Amino acid sequence: KFLSLVPQHDMIKFGKNGSLVITAAIKLARAYNGRKLVAFPGDHPFYSYDDWFIGQTACDKGIPPEYKSLTVMYKSNDLRTLEVLFEKYPNQISCVVSEPERCVDDFMNLHELIKITQSNGALFIQDEMITGYKTDFPGSIKKYNTQPDMATWGKGIANGFSFCALTGKKEVMELGGIRNVGKEKVFLISTTHGGETTAIAAGLATIDVFEKQDVIGYNHGIGSALISACNKAIAENGLTDNISLAAKDWMQAFVFRDVNKEGSQGYRTLMMQEMIKRGVLFQGAFIPCFSHTQEDVNYFAEAFNDSLQVYKKALEEGYEKYLVGAPAKAVFRKVL
Repeated sequence: KFLSLVPQHDMIKFGKNGSLVITAAIKLARAYNGRKLVAFPGDHPFYSYDDWFIGQTACDKGIPPEYKSLTVMYKSNDLRTLEVLFEKYPNQISCVVSEPERCVDDFMNLHELIKITQSNGALFIQDEMITGYKTDFPGSIKKYNTQPDMATWGKGIANGFSFCALTGKKEVMELGGIRNVGKEKVFLISTTHGGETTAIAAGLATIDVFEKQDVIGYNHGIGSALISACNKAIAENGLTDNISLAAKDWMQAFVFRDVNKEGSQGYRTLMMQEMIKRGVLFQGAFIPCFSHTQEDVNYFAEAFNDSLQVYKKALEEGYEKYLVGAPAKAVFRKVL
């Protein structure tokens, strides 16, 4: 049923979290071409809790340097940096992992990214953890009609239940199966609760809703309405230099800046605090879902506008005067 949504791919493997299936994809890539290195855009916030990714963050304590040496990074929105990696490590890069929306500027860049990867003998893994069931149905793989070797899915595909998936082309995915009698076996995935089927039922029910109703169109409408309302509030309060909003109808991400127009965890935390005071659980982003209504958008916008009144005072007097407790800290930091 799920594969019917992804005609580019032939086989599927289910999992319980995103890190599990993306690491499984890397294992398959290495088994397929016999190469060791994994490449990903270094400015992407998160792919996996496994060593291949975490070893390249500031939180690398406990991870042997040998693991770190097997991962290389390029810059998102700069395809030349990926080409340089292939030139520096000829016939060594097994796969390139990338999330389709945040790491490329547009349709052509994404297709060029995949072309560069595959022309150099590496496999392209399209990470749809965030974009799946949000940018399109089932995701950006349809929106852009891409042809990745594998794709990873999670979060929205079962409406919040613990259900993730790895899809891919048969010649790659078959390596993780048991039908190649006489061939060397790849031990792909094993999880304690892998046989739990409630999430599969939730996944099927979610597909049913998306097929029968225009969930994507509705959610994008909610997102557009929220963008319009918040941008209006930002402009009317004279805060366009201090607060910006990524204009993506499928996910709205806010950036909060200080008087010097520099990103600030202190001011971000202040807005979280003020929004929560007003009944909105807020982490600096808004992701529309099918249960949201225009009334919810109005409620959010009112809380946002009221919170901006505190923000303006804090810009003049310092956020420390208004913030209860310490600012939130970046996840990937060297020291607690």
